[in-house]
Amino acid sequence: EIEWAKVSNVRPDDYPSVAASATRAVEGYDHATVGRVYSAYEEVKSARNRIDMEDVLLCAAAVLAEDERVASAVRRQYRWFVVDEFQDVSPIQSTLLDLWLGGRDEVCVVGDPAQTIYSFAGASADHLLGFGRKFPATMTITLTRNYRSTPEIVASANAVMTGQLGSSAVALRAVRGTGAAVSFTGHADEIAEAAAVATSIKTAVAAGTLPAHIAVLFRINAQSEAFEEALAEQGVPFVVRGVERFFDRPEVKQAIALLRGAARAEEQRSGDLVADVTDVLSSMGWTSAAPVGRGKARDRWESLQALVSVATDVLVAQPDVSFAQFVAELKRRADVQHAPVAEGVTLATLHTAKGLEWPTVFLTGLHEGTMPIVYADTPAAIDEERRLLYVGVTRARDRLQVSWAAARNPGGSRSRSASRFLAPLLDSGQRQAGQSRNAAARRRPRKAASLAACRVCSRPLTDTRERKLGRCSGCPSGYDEGLFDALRQWRRDRAASEKVPAYCIFTDATMTALAEMHPRDVAELVRVPGIGASKLDKYGGEILALCAADHPAADVH
Repeated sequence: EIEWAKVSNVRPDDYPSVAASATRAVEGYDHATVGRVYSAYEEVKSARNRIDMEDVLLCAAAVLAEDERVASAVRRQYRWFVVDEFQDVSPIQSTLLDLWLGGRDEVCVVGDPAQTIYSFAGASADHLLGFGRKFPATMTITLTRNYRSTPEIVASANAVMTGQLGSSAVALRAVRGTGAAVSFTGHADEIAEAAAVATSIKTAVAAGTLPAHIAVLFRINAQSEAFEEALAEQGVPFVVRGVERFFDRPEVKQAIALLRGAARAEEQRSGDLVADVTDVLSSMGWTSAAPVGRGKARDRWESLQALVSVATDVLVAQPDVSFAQFVAELKRRADVQHAPVAEGVTLATLHTAKGLEWPTVFLTGLHEGTMPIVYADTPAAIDEERRLLYVGVTRARDRLQVSWAAARNPGGSRSRSASRFLAPLLDSGQRQAGQSRNAAARRRPRKAASLAACRVCSRPLTDTRERKLGRCSGCPSGYDEGLFDALRQWRRDRAASEKVPAYCIFTDATMTALAEMHPRDVAELVRVPGIGASKLDKYGGEILALCAADHPAADVH
């Protein structure tokens, strides 16, 4: 919130009134309190002689505005300016550009009002839309040809923008030939949606599509969990993408520093580039198997694993590459911010996906309350949500699959409808079919809910991990530690032999369920959550042998 205030040229004393007028809100704090925190933050920085990123812009603007000698020197040195993504310019950035120009009009800007999705951070398309009024001699070149996507995907993107108030969006024209139709699918609940997406992805990968060529996009980070779980169950590798640039991440900077130091030390190398790189990265905690779940540990591992992937790619391209040459290649990529693509399906929010593209994209969770998000309660906020969906649609090159869920959890009230933004894309037959499915689902007895019940207290289970365990987290577990340890060692060995992350064998929740349920035959094994037909065929015999070995002989039957 302080960042928004500073890039919007709002001082601490003015914050309460300006924030109220702009309907800004910080959960749990009134405008006056935020203003006091903002003021205290500025005082602490001043006392410690520190500045933040917004101060860099503010100080630069202040120097140019107050010292004509500095301004003249800058304007002599920098004659022409090109600004990309101009729809995302903030007030302070616009002010700084004006000061650099000093009344000249030697400037070219590029932007798309339909991709303004950072208003919450101070960005405004007004600078782009009002550019011609500010510079009367402006020549406007409208770019309408789309070279990325198929005509079907481009038509969907255009349709999404038809309902925007006072729309200034350009109708795109596809250059490519006809492709696959965009698919639209409603699901009973979010778990069913995630399972269907994961199954489709597994089928595509089995048919030859690279996992890295597929993305699953959603509105908020919290939606990631169901897809992580579903993909893990299918044994499909995935990467959860953050917003930070790859080479700007602290762990990546540290890793490159260690690799650079190792190259300068001229130590004896094995001659195997990948082995040498992983040897250095192991000192930072890199392991061949990914950490289970998500969070900072998983993010850190993914960053280090991406560096290992770079080493593998470089070695394939240059079989005789040296360790020092590899380090030099990392520096080159860092200089151009060329982030490597990890070998996995990308899971990302729509905001994070901006500027990226994939051959296949799954746009998920497109139901009312999530798209538009529930707290988008003004016409301007609704329009921003529409633009966010437009960005998501235009990430796809060849295939686009759109889905939504009628309920959050299995057995829940199936009252959610497809996003209003999809109305121009869904014909009456599709809408009626979706309504009929939802109505039929509401009329049917909720058998699924009775199946997802705690085996100890019989309470319905709604949490993903609890459903996997088959019990409430607070109910007694009957946990067999000896069996769990044996299973964990087996999973570690299996993952190493198959060269896949451990979670691709079994998730922690399935491992715990195995140790608790202690299956003794195939009939009992298939009742363990997470044990499907493919897992049963591949690992069933080994799991039953481990369980039998843990039983007293008289109990085995």
